[in-house]
Amino acid sequence: MNAEMIAALREIENERNISFESLLEALEAALISAYKRNFGGEANAIVTIDRQSGDYQVFHRRTVVNDGEVTDPKLEIAKKEAGARYEPGDFFDEIVTPRDFGRIAAQTAKQVIVQRIREAERDTVYNTYSAKLHDIVLGTVQRYEQRNMYVLLDDRKTEALLPFSEQVPRENYRINDRIRAYVLDVRKTNKGPLVVLSRAAEGLVQRLIEFQVPEIQDDIVEIMAIAREPGARTKVAVTSKRPEIDAVGACLGPKSSRVANVSDELRGEKIDVIRWAADLPSFVANALAPAKVLGVELFEEEGVALVTVPDHQLSLAIGREGQNVRLAARLTGWRLDITSDSEAAEARERYLAEREARAAAGGVEETQVEADEVLAEGEEADEAAIDQDELLRRLEEFKREMFTNE
Repeated sequence: MNAEMIAALREIENERNISFESLLEALEAALISAYKRNFGGEANAIVTIDRQSGDYQVFHRRTVVNDGEVTDPKLEIAKKEAGARYEPGDFFDEIVTPRDFGRIAAQTAKQVIVQRIREAERDTVYNTYSAKLHDIVLGTVQRYEQRNMYVLLDDRKTEALLPFSEQVPRENYRINDRIRAYVLDVRKTNKGPLVVLSRAAEGLVQRLIEFQVPEIQDDIVEIMAIAREPGARTKVAVTSKRPEIDAVGACLGPKSSRVANVSDELRGEKIDVIRWAADLPSFVANALAPAKVLGVELFEEEGVALVTVPDHQLSLAIGREGQNVRLAARLTGWRLDITSDSEAAEARERYLAEREARAAAGGVEETQVEADEVLAEGEEADEAAIDQDELLRRLEEFKREMFTNE
């Protein structure tokens, strides 16, 4: 420890943005541990480092107490022994710096500085990518382990994880391929910060659209909801804060170029941009595009919407393997029951009958529960009565035994 060490710590403070005082405090704590490990831990040792010269001293610290009140000589010292300038409660520090402690101090200083630099770098990575949470980052595919992808991000220092569950089945990336991904999570682990990426998150589509549409960046157009089946199709509901701006047209762009760019980034995933509406029937009808909707009837208690479409568009409304209606349901938050125009009346009657049957079944269940509760209360009352009768019988027997004994 000397002036050169202090200068080195100052340089680290400037280059690594690590507090000079925190470095010295960590070094003092490490030297205490080193002293106890090498020279015994019985003493209440402290280490101080001069902030100017870098000189260090090891002290045995004891608390001054009144004469005759010393209970532990290693932790306490009598006022008389300490000296007249000390009062009870003061600290009495006695220098106990070992002769060969310099070598240990130098090794410890190196270890502490390296550790602090590593911790500072980890904190920098964590803070950097925490600020990018739910945003998009770029990187290069490094390797695969157990189907999980590891990506070296563009800072060339941070390796991020793209779990298998957040990959898109149709997308195939090779080693050294460039990849754009969504920051799903940033975690602190024993090995340092872990940046978790996603290519399957709905937020990825949202951010890609935001990059392509200046009206969203200018807070004129807003994305209200997104429903996605990664690699296949996404529905995006948008609205405009200015009546003269068409939200859907802004997101599509000239000749649908903007949404085409997003689709290309997602390896051909289809993007449906629909108009959001505060009126729920209208929103449901829009969500089922490209199918034309003839009518929407809402049942708010069940969260169900009965939707009628033209006969020739029933399969279009449902979509391949139910994809269109499934995404529309997730987008709106309602369960959608799709029926053709020719069968709408029959389907409505059938649904109402099922609804009444469910309500009746619910009433029967409530009645049964009430009956069970009444029965349980009756059983408890009977048990209480039996217990009371038994108690009276035993009292009578006790009295007879007492009289017989007398």
